[in-house]
Parts: sequence; structure tokens; C-alpha cells
Amino acid sequence: MGGEGADMVEAGEGGEEGEGGDTVEVVPLPPLQMNGCGPVREPEHSSSSTPLIGATDVEVMLSPTEPKLTPRLSKRRLVVLAVFSLYSLVNAFQWIQYSILSSVFTVYYGVTSVQIDWLSMVYMVVYVPLIMPATWLLDTRGLRVTALLGSGLNGLGAWIKCASVQRNLYPATLLAQIICSVAQIFILGLPSHIASVWFGPKEVSTACAVAVLGNQLGTAIGFLLPPVLVPNTKDDLDLMGRNISIMFYGTAAVSTLLFLLTAIVFKEKPKYPPSHSQAALSEVSPEDYSYKQSIINLFRNIPFVLLLISYGIMTGAFYSVSTLLNQMIIAHYEGEEVNAGRIGLTLVVAGMVGSIICGLWLDCTKTYKQTTLIVYILSFIGMVAFTFTLDCGHLIAVFVTGGVLGFFMTGYLPLGFEFAAEITYPESEGTSSGLLNASAQIFGIIFTLIQGVLTSDYSPRAGNIFLCAWMFIGIILTAFIRSDLRRHNVNSGIMNADIKSVSAESPVENEQNKTASRKPI
Repeated sequence: MGGEGADMVEAGEGGEEGEGGDTVEVVPLPPLQMNGCGPVREPEHSSSSTPLIGATDVEVMLSPTEPKLTPRLSKRRLVVLAVFSLYSLVNAFQWIQYSILSSVFTVYYGVTSVQIDWLSMVYMVVYVPLIMPATWLLDTRGLRVTALLGSGLNGLGAWIKCASVQRNLYPATLLAQIICSVAQIFILGLPSHIASVWFGPKEVSTACAVAVLGNQLGTAIGFLLPPVLVPNTKDDLDLMGRNISIMFYGTAAVSTLLFLLTAIVFKEKPKYPPSHSQAALSEVSPEDYSYKQSIINLFRNIPFVLLLISYGIMTGAFYSVSTLLNQMIIAHYEGEEVNAGRIGLTLVVAGMVGSIICGLWLDCTKTYKQTTLIVYILSFIGMVAFTFTLDCGHLIAVFVTGGVLGFFMTGYLPLGFEFAAEITYPESEGTSSGLLNASAQIFGIIFTLIQGVLTSDYSPRAGNIFLCAWMFIGIILTAFIRSDLRRHNVNSGIMNADIKSVSAESPVENEQNKTASRKPI
């Protein structure tokens, strides 16, 4: 989408011929202290909460004598978001399809329920050690390579599952699920990155919420579709195998189609930056980038560290509740396995609505700190209500409190991503969101193990009170986060000013375009 993909309109004469016949004058800016690059000049006051781009940097970028550039949006961004959301959906579907059919797969493969549980737990176990290489790849090789890896591994795992439909091939289906879990690493960290790189300031939070929504929708479909496709025909294992094959082949076909669409649709970036904050980042040379320094910058950023812990607590608690939900419901409502699944679906669907509403609210108000804190408090209240209505004897009450809990806890996910992108700008959104997800996985594993022991040895209420206590700590940590909206300040600070034309090409293409930009005009 050459012409419609252009995101800047230049007034003035002269310059170089760009892609599609557009006239582009590439004027190099003084290097900024960003993205793990060494500083060009020392700031007067150095602290973890001092913005990396201050008023001085903004003034450097302003020049009334330079051609005026007006930000515009690429129509391609909507297709990129749609394709990403769809292959994220399929990845989440592949995660949940085993646990929701636990009784079917234990019979078919002749294994224990613990071995089937590992087909889901492998997603959390693999994520933590591999997230750093994945974020390094995103920062150094760019969005397109990362997206192709995520989509491609997703399809590869799906096809290996098709070959594993034999009763003695449990190791093959485990290998396939491990490959899908590796694909997840290249998926979960992308929502905030895609939103920032492709979408304008007034829609970036909504775009992030939609990207997160795809994964949640995949989980919801995973609750509904597999039991319909693969009924428990334990008296006819041949029929069971054929039904499993239908599910696996259908998933593989969709995954392959989405991989092809990813290869066609995904570009590193739009032709020109969609916002002033992205324009300010585009002059950073790959040679000046240091992934190690970027990580150090993030961990020196005290507000981000507080968010890292509080996000891990909230999301880890949600993972734990989702994992142990069936066990908690059956403890009080024997024989209600079907309704336990429906309550889980209610949590996910309510969370999808919460994600979209929170994203729209952030785009309208930009009240990141206030919204994050309020949603955290309401999630805590929802958890308390769920805890003390779980054994009331009325399933309808559990449906209601479960829906409220899912609405706020899942609605918090895009809030955390976007708040992190704001307070860590100009560091990579992929790195910050990757660290948030790693924190969530770590807390999720710890909380699931401890809550599981408390639930089985004492009662579901004991396990839920344990989570409530940690969520209260998360509220306190969130209250201490300083709301330093760096990205928003850059966008609004130069919204009506003149700005020099800057290169908006991808990191991969940047070196080629440097040579072109040096040609005499």
C-alpha cells in the first residue's frame, strides 16, 4: 500500500525521490539518548525517573525553516493488526485445546492427567528462559522477522500435531506443543510494539487492546470448540483418533494460511512514522544500539520496576485462578464440570470486553496511572467477592463474581503494556512488554503451585485469600509508580510545531537508506 501507507506529508521543494514518487528530504538529527544508546551529552540531573528525551531534545527537533510534515496513518496498519490478532488467536487455541480435553487425551494416549497438564504448563516454563533472546531479536532484527517466526513456528507445531495422532506418539504431540510454546514467545510481546509503530497517538491504546484481545478470543474459542469437535468416545478409540485429526488438520490449515498472510502483509514499519514519538526514534543507528544497555536502563527505571512487580502479581493471580478454577468449583459443586468450564469462559469473555473498554478509555483520557490504579483496586474487590461467594451454594453468584473478576483482571493487561510503554519511552516496547510477560509467568507458576497446595490441603478460600493478600501488595506498589508519560509528552509537545524530516525506515533497512540519503541533491 505504497501511497496510502505514507504517514507524513511534506511541504516545500527539493529533496530526494522516495518510494512511490514522494519527495523526502532526509535531515539527520543529533543523536538522542535512547534505546540503549550511549548519551551524546550528560543530563544535568540523572535519576531513574528523569525523562530520556527532555525539552532540550524536543527543541533540537524543531525548526521553523524546515519543511513542514503532517502525521498521517497507513491503512495497512489495520491489516497488520488483524493478521497478528488472528495468529495470536490460533496460538492461544493450541495452548488450551489439551487441558479442556484432558479426559479425552489421557484415554487416547494412555498417559496420566499430569502428563496432559504439562502440555499446557510448557507454555509458561518455556517462556521465562527464552524471553530475553526473543526481545533481543525483536530489537535487532525487527518486527517482520519476529512476526514470521511466531506465525511460522505456530504452523510447524500444528502440522507436527497432525502426525502425532497415533496412540503411541505422546512424545510427538509434546514436541509439537513445545514448538507452539516457543512461537508464543514471539507473539505475546508484540501488541504494544505493533500499536506504537503502526498507530497514531489517539488510537495506540485501543490497538494494543485489540491485539491482546486476539489471544483472549483464542482461549475462549478453545473452551468452546474442542469439546464439540472431539467428544469423549472412549468406547471407540478409532473414532476418537479421527476426531482429533480433524481438529489438528483444521488448526494446521488455518495456521499455514495465516503464515502466508503474515509474509505478505507485515513490514518492519510504515513508510513514515505515525507519530512524533516514533519520528524521534527513527534516527537511532543500529550501530549505536546496545540491547544490554537497554535492559540496564529499564531496571534502573524505578517506576518500571514497580510496574514489573505489580503487573506480575496481578496477571500471575489471574493465571492461577484460571488454572485452578475447575478444582475450586468441583470442591463446592460436585459434578458441575460443565458449569466450571462455562465460568472459565465467562471470565475470558468479560475480560475481552474489559480490555477494549480500558483501551478506548486510555486513548480518550491518557490517564494511565489513575486508570491502572483504579482497575487494580476493582480487581482486588472482585477477587474478594469471588472468594467469599464461591461456597455460597448458588452457582449464579459465582458466574457474576467470576465475570466481574475477569472484566477487571484481564482488562488490566493492555493497561500494563501501555503504561510501561509510556514510562520507559524511548526504550523498545517489545522489551518492556516481554519483561512484563516474563514477570507474569514467574508469578503465575509460583502462585499456581502455592494456591494449589492451599486449596487441596485446606480449602479454596485459603488459596484465594493468599492471592488477595498479594493483590493488596500490588495496589500499594502501583500507588507509588510515578506517572511520567514520556511518549505522550513528546507527541503533544510538538503536535503543532514544525519538525525536521527524519528517516522512518526499519532497523533492517536503515543502513541501505543511509547511503541513499547522502546523495547530493
